[in-house]
Amino acid sequence: MRILLLNPNTSDAVTALVTDRVAAMAGGTATFVPATARFGAAYIASRAALAIAGHAALDAFAEHGHGCDAVLLACFGDPGLLALREIAPVPVVGMLEAACRAAQPVASRYAIVTGGALWKPMLAEAVAGLGLGDGLASIRTIERTGGEIAKDPEAALPDLAAACRACVDHDQAEAIILGGAALVGLASLLQPQVSVPILCSVETGVHAVVAAARAPYRRPPAVALETVGLGNALAALLMPRGAAGGEIE
Repeated sequence: MRILLLNPNTSDAVTALVTDRVAAMAGGTATFVPATARFGAAYIASRAALAIAGHAALDAFAEHGHGCDAVLLACFGDPGLLALREIAPVPVVGMLEAACRAAQPVASRYAIVTGGALWKPMLAEAVAGLGLGDGLASIRTIERTGGEIAKDPEAALPDLAAACRACVDHDQAEAIILGGAALVGLASLLQPQVSVPILCSVETGVHAVVAAARAPYRRPPAVALETVGLGNALAALLMPRGAAGGEIE
């Protein structure tokens, strides 16, 4: 199976980092096709960047999604997730949604730890919007953003470990989601320092997208929009049926 690994920020380094890890997480059962957003923030750490990333995710899917059996949206905030599901003929899995769904069966109370203080309210809203707020004990962030963590992950480990332990000691969390594409691989390094399971959001996303690609899928009704100023691939994908070159298959 072919899975589009869609990074909705513009950091090729983060795309390469995640691409290097996902094949092993999937047990060699899938080929991951990496795609990086062609516009937007290098790393998403604000509402403005998140909104732009939703558009960039649609644009990247239109450009690179042909021939893929599923899409893994490789950003923990799931920018553009529901819109991607509206236009894509294949399953689309977001890391935030997949991680929360993986945590709920193993813990009556779970927490999220990630980088960048502005992510706390954004993630709270995203989890509530997905209807997955039951059992979410807390969201804790460290000062370093995901981009800064990606550049020097070892320097962030003490702060991440302290945040995880605070989730257990003060928030009574029974499991912790370590969220963020740039944090891939750090959960196993933190686990010996924390008394409850730590879930890697990239790994839970990989398991969910492989399962989705294997399952029967009913594609959504085709979307048709008349647009101005979009990239050529996205404009063609959204073009109304019957317009020149605009048939949505």
